[in-house]
Amino acid sequence: MAKSTPKLVKPTLDKDLDKIAFVEEAAQHVSRSYAPLGIGLIFLILATLFSGLYVMNQPGAIMVVAAAAIGAYMAMNIGANDVTNNVGPAVGSRAMTMTTALIIAAIFETAGAMIAGGDVVSTISKGIVDPAQVPDATVFSMAMMAALLSSALWVNLATWIGAPVSTTHAVVGGVMGAGVVAAGFGAINWDSMAGIAASWIISPLLGGVIAALFLAFIKEFIIYRPDKIASAKRWVPVLNAVMVGSFAAYLSIKGLNKLVSISLLSALLIGLAFGCLAWLASVPLIRKQAIGLENRNQSLRKLFRLPLIMSAALLSFAHGANDVANAIGPLSAIVHSAQAHEIATKVSIPIWVMVIGAAGISLGLLLFGPRLIRLVGEQITKLNPMRAFCVALSAALTVIVASGLGLPVSSTHIAVGAVFGVGFFREWYTRNSKRRIEYMKMKADFWEIEETRERNPDELRRRYLVRRSHFMTIVAAWIITVPASAVLAALLYWVMFKLFL
Repeated sequence: MAKSTPKLVKPTLDKDLDKIAFVEEAAQHVSRSYAPLGIGLIFLILATLFSGLYVMNQPGAIMVVAAAAIGAYMAMNIGANDVTNNVGPAVGSRAMTMTTALIIAAIFETAGAMIAGGDVVSTISKGIVDPAQVPDATVFSMAMMAALLSSALWVNLATWIGAPVSTTHAVVGGVMGAGVVAAGFGAINWDSMAGIAASWIISPLLGGVIAALFLAFIKEFIIYRPDKIASAKRWVPVLNAVMVGSFAAYLSIKGLNKLVSISLLSALLIGLAFGCLAWLASVPLIRKQAIGLENRNQSLRKLFRLPLIMSAALLSFAHGANDVANAIGPLSAIVHSAQAHEIATKVSIPIWVMVIGAAGISLGLLLFGPRLIRLVGEQITKLNPMRAFCVALSAALTVIVASGLGLPVSSTHIAVGAVFGVGFFREWYTRNSKRRIEYMKMKADFWEIEETRERNPDELRRRYLVRRSHFMTIVAAWIITVPASAVLAALLYWVMFKLFL
């Protein structure tokens, strides 16, 4: 009897090998999740050593080095949480990839911080605490360290739970909490605190309304028109002009104003000049891009892609110029107080402090930013280039309007409020726009299906265009940011006081 040919395939062995391969893949996935934490820790160590080179053998060196580590930690959290609002809509609309967005944001955030971050900052954020009522420079430095650490911890927690929050509000809350314990309730400027509380409502509402208005304009005058391409060639250059003019005025107010004094009127005139130039340049460009495009919405997206990328870059530059102070402001105050043994209302920023702040923001964005970028750009509501364009434009215009009215606003609340505004407006417009109804009735088969669906309450609920769970989580995080940072700062100051004073 002939022997059977031995089988080369061993099922049991293959199963075991598959299990080993699966375990190896799982281990690699886990190790990748820890890699950003390791890199972040290395950066904190390097920032500590870097600061030590500049303050070695100077008064208060130990306190300054400790504060530098906390400032670097805060800068990373700003990059992980706050910066994501600038590029999230562009990524969510597929106007750029995640990698491109991270590179653009990191470059322009760093440029904004280093070029227009300002050489002088306020030691007391938003004038929350009266420095005259703080007992001495050591107490002041401890209070600033507690405020910086508490705000960093809170922003870190908010990033972990997936809530974009205002880092400015976190710092304000930290300063208030530490200031109350260090100098009493009488040292707090409660009028300023009331204005900040008002910005919780003002910022998202303004951002949402302005974004919704621009989206309504695009839908009425471009999307729901028989000849979309002809309408786009007429109106997209106008929208580009408004965007460029708005950002020119925005950067003048929030960036260049830190280098030279610029009034609101001067900023508006600068914006008008740049807007006119942008319109002249956009008309031939849009006509060239529109050649050969089909008369459908997908074609329109190509015309908004470049302006959207530009807006992400400009928002990042303005954010770097404006919000880097949330990390380096308290740190600069601590450096001055520890070395000069005095409390000053304005202090100069040492170059090494600026480097730590700029590097920390960029690194935090690269390591931890993608999660919130996806949330803002994809998970709150579905964005396309037209909707994302409205969000970016709203962010610039709202700051200009608020500056003119003297209203306190948060750039984070504006951007996220604009995303919500776009989503909620789409829900309303889908059911109530006469122009959309007339346009859809031209497609009889589609309209019959749509009409049947809209009569079904369950179908209406299923087709909400804004995720309510994210809405409630983010609003709750906004409301408790200041009190949470304040309580945490008060506890940290009390611990520092007991241990070191």
